[in-house]
Amino acid sequence: MSNPKDVIVIQGGRVIDPASGIDGIRTVLLREGKVAAVAERVDVPAGARVVDARGRWVTPGFIDLHVHLREPGQEYKESVATGTRAAVAGGFTAVCAMPNTVPANDNTSVTELMLARAAAAGLARVYPIGAVTKGRKGEELAEYGELKAAGCVALSDDGSPVMSSALMRRALEYSRAFGLPIAVHEEDLHLVGKGVMNEGAAATRLGLKGVPAQAEDVMVLRDLSLLELTGGRLHLCHVSTAGSVRALREARRRGLPVTAEVTPHHLALTDEDVARSDYDPDFKMNPPLRTAEDVKALQEGLADGTIDAIATDHAPHSPEEKKLEFDAALNGVLGLETAFPVCLDLVRQGLLTERRLVEALTVGAARCFGLPGGTLAVGSPADVAVLDPTLAWVVDPMRGFSKSRNTPWKGRTLTGRCTHAFVGGRLVHEAGVAP
Repeated sequence: MSNPKDVIVIQGGRVIDPASGIDGIRTVLLREGKVAAVAERVDVPAGARVVDARGRWVTPGFIDLHVHLREPGQEYKESVATGTRAAVAGGFTAVCAMPNTVPANDNTSVTELMLARAAAAGLARVYPIGAVTKGRKGEELAEYGELKAAGCVALSDDGSPVMSSALMRRALEYSRAFGLPIAVHEEDLHLVGKGVMNEGAAATRLGLKGVPAQAEDVMVLRDLSLLELTGGRLHLCHVSTAGSVRALREARRRGLPVTAEVTPHHLALTDEDVARSDYDPDFKMNPPLRTAEDVKALQEGLADGTIDAIATDHAPHSPEEKKLEFDAALNGVLGLETAFPVCLDLVRQGLLTERRLVEALTVGAARCFGLPGGTLAVGSPADVAVLDPTLAWVVDPMRGFSKSRNTPWKGRTLTGRCTHAFVGGRLVHEAGVAP
């Protein structure tokens, strides 16, 4: 029998679990690492830990399909321990670690190291993503069977697009054989050139070289065509253009096995924010912030289910790499601790329902890579987020859990925050309590 002290009872909260069709005041009982009950009335075992969730949401723990943990090789930016600490503070109980480590995660040694570090940290679950090609160089396929056996859940060359159509075709064919989706960063490097922000009126006014939306669109169309040819599995990372949404919607209508994610910053910011920020490199990312028309298309695509999931593309960088002239600064921003409030603002604007927001952060993400979790169904992993949708807070990068500070939300007041997170029935985050 389980020790009563290991039993968690979360009482009085509004349980939102789209996977189970639940939305209402419920009590959630966690026992032996699993969800034991979700009901209007639950007998509280003597000695159980009780969490008062009145006025809060209780959801499955969020799942992030796109996170850069930087370990091994760039621990000065982030480590598995600090990245997963930031994750649980944001309500994310599982993260998928991208392979742009040093060395790249193209072999079992790196995969096993990531998993060992995650086990030692004991915070969010970590699902490694292996490289599509050796060294992420786009020349020779990595050993997919070995990567899967070691624990990889998907394959990606991350910020290095697979420019060879022939190689991409083979990657999709092998991905089908091994049951691993190919998660693609869609970018035609020839069209990008030396561009550093979205090509358009804002870039012209700022005197910065632009990246046309078509640099993403043409690669999306290419890979959807190759997907139809091969029957593999394709996942579109951080879609950012209206053209991508149109192509994705058509592909879904035709039944192609493709999924997609969108980031909070691409849902909430535009290229005009680069101008308003006075060249702040914390607004520089890849893909770049697009136009208001693109943002509207992304919001609609997320709302209607064309886009499956919200993923942060959490990309920590040191001040030495980020606090440079806009042209020279590295791409990428933090996202784990701010994703929920940023996206909750879309709900307040009437652009997204509460259910759809939770779905995109939980079961919608889980289904993309076939991951466990994303639900509070009885018997499922006891990965739970307790969220206060009314808690306002000011983003202070120096008080975040990441090693890095590169956030475009610094100094802003956001509303909504994770107060408790549980992984496998263990309390791994409580707001205001030191880890």
